[in-house]
Amino acid sequence: MSGSVIWWFNSFLNKVGKDKAMLLMHTDPKDANGQDLEAMIHNLGLTNGEVRFSTNHGPASELAMLYNMADVVVNISDAEGFGLSVMESLACETPAIVNMTGGLKDQITDGKDVFGIGIEPSSKAVIGSQGVPYIYEDRISEEDFVDALMKMYSMTKEERAALGAKGRKHMEKNFNPDELLPKWDEILESLSEEKGSWNTSKNVKWTMKKVA
Repeated sequence: MSGSVIWWFNSFLNKVGKDKAMLLMHTDPKDANGQDLEAMIHNLGLTNGEVRFSTNHGPASELAMLYNMADVVVNISDAEGFGLSVMESLACETPAIVNMTGGLKDQITDGKDVFGIGIEPSSKAVIGSQGVPYIYEDRISEEDFVDALMKMYSMTKEERAALGAKGRKHMEKNFNPDELLPKWDEILESLSEEKGSWNTSKNVKWTMKKVA
């Protein structure tokens, strides 16, 4: 949803002022599978540093530096299996704005506290293909996104820091590799015992295909 982020961020800047915020996007603005983001910012007149791009594939330490520089991280994917950027952001004590879809829901809230702003989709659809029969696609509205940015912008630095600190505790408690990996191992072992494995599967027929 990178194009929507830029377009709607421009609406946000029209409210607070072009010199009051900056959007840093860690992505390839000329991705062959995406939109021409550079053309978009030129068409919108966002050519004075309002939108910048980070394109280097650096080490984790450099990525953590970007998270720590930010006041908030945005992930409004319309379909997200997990959403690693939000986990990384909260681990760096930076709150997030997310679409409440897929794995993003488990990261932005523990069911009690919210570590940023979770936006409920304004439309939900079921799409798919011959290879993937169905997948849920959730879209948020421009109004809800701009409102979320305004809420985060209106918070004090201390309020945003408090959200981020709670988010880190959430990551440490519920996404700690020392606890999470054994749970995955337990689930997979249980599945193998109940349904069988490669040669003993009771309900699934495994096949191998060579991929060129």
